[in-house]
Amino acid sequence: MTIHIVLVSPKIPNNTGSIIRLCANSGAQLHLVKPLGFDLEDKKMRRAGLDYHEYADMQIHETWQAAKAALQQAHCTRMVALTTKLSHPFYEYDFSVQNAEDNVALVFGSETAGLPEDIRADIGEANWLRLPMLPESRSLNLANSVSICLYEVWRQQGFQGDKGQSTGYDNLVPFNPK
Repeated sequence: MTIHIVLVSPKIPNNTGSIIRLCANSGAQLHLVKPLGFDLEDKKMRRAGLDYHEYADMQIHETWQAAKAALQQAHCTRMVALTTKLSHPFYEYDFSVQNAEDNVALVFGSETAGLPEDIRADIGEANWLRLPMLPESRSLNLANSVSICLYEVWRQQGFQGDKGQSTGYDNLVPFNPK
């Protein structure tokens, strides 16, 4: 089972670099959909990703349709759009999979414009999800949003592939600052 992260027209190289590092460390597949707001050799992006670029599984797509075709070919049986537009709470969505070959795709829009309406429509309103925020808040940082979502999906799937995979919380000692 693979989690696919899709960034549609990302604008800030530091965010994409951080997400590259996140994907390299979690085993997620990263998809970048053009146009990009930076050059892939951008110094800020490479610095934010440190030396993890070589460990990340990343594909670049010319269009959303090309990305969608690649996701379908990769057996992404669930595709969700992260958006603040009339969406459902992220934490109420069940990301567990019935079949080990089924994959999940999390689709994010750009930092400045969010996810375009036509892509949201293509994914379908039943699959529009949002992260909780205070009512007066506009949006979260893209790299933070991807991190929150990726780890929740991975948690729901039992952290498959984690090298230190835990069997539970039985041996935890409560924190006592005294």
